Amino acid sequence: MSDAVDDYEKVSVYPLDPEAEGELLSMQRECVFNWSTREGWPMGVIMSCLWKDGRLWLTAGAHRHRISAVRRDPRVSVVLTSSGTDLGAGKSITLKGHCVVHEDRETKDWFYPEFSRHLFPKPEAAEAFLKQLDSPLRVVLEVVPEDRITYDGSKMFAHSVGKLDESQLGEPKSADTTRLARELQRRGLSGQ
Repeated sequence: MSDAVDDYEKVSVYPLDPEAEGELLSMQRECVFNWSTREGWPMGVIMSCLWKDGRLWLTAGAHRHRISAVRRDPRVSVVLTSSGTDLGAGKSITLKGHCVVHEDRETKDWFYPEFSRHLFPKPEAAEAFLKQLDSPLRVVLEVVPEDRITYDGSKMFAHSVGKLDESQLGEPKSADTTRLARELQRRGLSGQ
């Protein structure tokens, strides 16, 4: 077991375990999809999603601002939390990657039925959703992850009370090493 922590400044040491990460990606049905506007402003919307084959899949009408934005600049991020899942609250994954816009029939033919079943486990509800989903303006988005940030709040809580096995800690990221040291020095707190 570990000693209790003094503050919550170093949180990159609380990554999701690979099993929890896989569960969260496969069971979550909603995410926040983020892109940049032409002027460089970050924007995000809540969207339904499906994790399959190491990619996150979503859909929207081709006329949506986010579609023209990702056609212009395919760099996106997606945030998923464990809220509303059997994992409980306090766990999250942020994926950074490139978004591919698909309009081909082959992609739509596998995606729409699988997406519908993922969102609506009852067959009649999935079928009703599928009928409305396949419309002429709809496109399918494929987010190809290039990096990720994960967080497990239950580890942080256990650590804060001295009940986390040190083997569950992850390696600190640069935000908690280089950047933290630089910020402490900037504030005159580096001796503490």
